[in-house]
Amino acid sequence: MLVEPRSGLLAAWGNALLAGLVSPDAAALAIVGEDAVHRVEGLPGEEGPVGLTLALGRLRGLGATGFRVALPVPGHPLGLSGPPDFNARALEAEEAVVAYGVPYGLVPEVSEAGPEGDLHIEVVWRVLPVREAPPADVPSLGEAERELAEALRDATAVLSRLDVAGSGPVAEAAVDAYRARVERGREVLAPGYPPRAVRVLEMAQRVGLLVSVAYENGHGGAVSSSEIAARGEALRPVERVARRALVAAYNAYVEGGEVRR
Repeated sequence: MLVEPRSGLLAAWGNALLAGLVSPDAAALAIVGEDAVHRVEGLPGEEGPVGLTLALGRLRGLGATGFRVALPVPGHPLGLSGPPDFNARALEAEEAVVAYGVPYGLVPEVSEAGPEGDLHIEVVWRVLPVREAPPADVPSLGEAERELAEALRDATAVLSRLDVAGSGPVAEAAVDAYRARVERGREVLAPGYPPRAVRVLEMAQRVGLLVSVAYENGHGGAVSSSEIAARGEALRPVERVARRALVAAYNAYVEGGEVRR
């Protein structure tokens, strides 16, 4: 959770494009980020893969008025609404984008290409039919903010007692990387998102940092099997809450009806 999911970038910048706040080229550049190239396959009216700029324009022409994010994991189909084929592909990727206004979704297929020592990332967004229905288990921004505060408080107490909350070189490096990223620019969402969505996303990323540090730090002081189990029990609901909050933040455009100017 220290890096925005590709589905979040596509949805956020796609929404800003639909709102007229950024140009097609600027949106495509932001979505691709550090990847080498993104292509879209299965787009209605196109026989082969196309670039992001054309794809976003075509989806807008078909009637898309917004994009939502899904971040499902086994046992938690967060943001999905069916059908089974789309859900299965999204679950395998652990992320997807669902268009609002047209019955299509996009699932990323990520691969590495190039010679050893010079590998780069290529992404193909597979366009698939989706069911037009309310997404599963997506909270409002207000609900997400309250859940994050409660989960962070409870988890910090447990993890501190087990001595795994944030000590050692791995934890320090993770915290430094997060701070450096924040200092590079506060625009963690695309232009036009409401301040509350930005706040919820930043808080979810901080909670994700805590979870990542706790997992990567090994067992810390949790030396007994019961203590290790207690740590897992503390982390799982926090991780779930953070993912719900990420989806709520990225989906604020659709749920709120418009990007705030």
